[in-house]
Amino acid sequence: MKAVILDADTMGSDINWEPIANAVTTLNIYDRTSPAELLDRVKDIDLVITNKVVISAAVMANLKGIFVLATGTNNIDLVEARQRNIPVFNVANYGTQSVAQHTLMLILALAARLPLYQRDIAKGAWNLSKNFCLMTHATSELFGKKLVIVGQGTLGKAVAKLAEAFGVSVVFTARPGTAESRRPSFNEAIKTADIISFHCPLTDDTHHLLNKENIHLLKRDCLVVNCSRGGVIDEIIVLNALVQKNIAGLAVDVLPVEPPLNGHPLLDALDVSCVPLNLIVTPHNAWISPEARQTIVNLTAANIHDLVNSHS
Repeated sequence: MKAVILDADTMGSDINWEPIANAVTTLNIYDRTSPAELLDRVKDIDLVITNKVVISAAVMANLKGIFVLATGTNNIDLVEARQRNIPVFNVANYGTQSVAQHTLMLILALAARLPLYQRDIAKGAWNLSKNFCLMTHATSELFGKKLVIVGQGTLGKAVAKLAEAFGVSVVFTARPGTAESRRPSFNEAIKTADIISFHCPLTDDTHHLLNKENIHLLKRDCLVVNCSRGGVIDEIIVLNALVQKNIAGLAVDVLPVEPPLNGHPLLDALDVSCVPLNLIVTPHNAWISPEARQTIVNLTAANIHDLVNSHS
């Protein structure tokens, strides 16, 4: 089997591709692949390995397998692949610990009002303080607080386990779009939430799950964290709630368009000239621990072995 990796640069420079190289006869590795380069690079190739490069019907003619270095497969024409009997493999649960750790970091930072205190210190407020410490912003202890988690998959459960170690009470909401009676609905659960954390896929049912119709249900001291997908919350509505002090903190690791080439109001709100907010934006890097990225490679190699063995 001849294979090609189309966008190795999206995985970082410290990844060992040897597990995949050992699973195929020939492996071509490209840091990036533009649409104009794609057709030539998949010519005479059996297996395409991609993270974000779009694989359309136009490049599927000779493929025996498509491997996505991620969980989402929205960059693959799945209908065409199915019609051509080309198997599509993805990877799941590779970054559970990395994303769970990142989520707890965001929750802890918001609870400690870290963004606000960092700005105070940068402006010299501590140097000028009459007391040995600053108490400008009231922090909150996690012990005894209620965390509402949207998404009871592997990741949601991992976040719950870490949060419970801090004495947090965890409630999972019913999956949007289903008639779930064992767990409270999203709108019901968020009424008493001290923290809301999103760990669900972006679907028609979860798009703008937190929006202008239900944002008023949140307590004024609620913290909102989104490490799932941009668009699961209505970022503009939630930002406005933060500005108006109707919620106490907001942290996101994702935006609807990535990278945000045309900017985004959340990024604008981080500007030092703006009113200081308990706001954190991280660049979709909750998953990027070296361990998680290497796991993606190892799982992809295992998927290739499975396909090769099925042809032998």
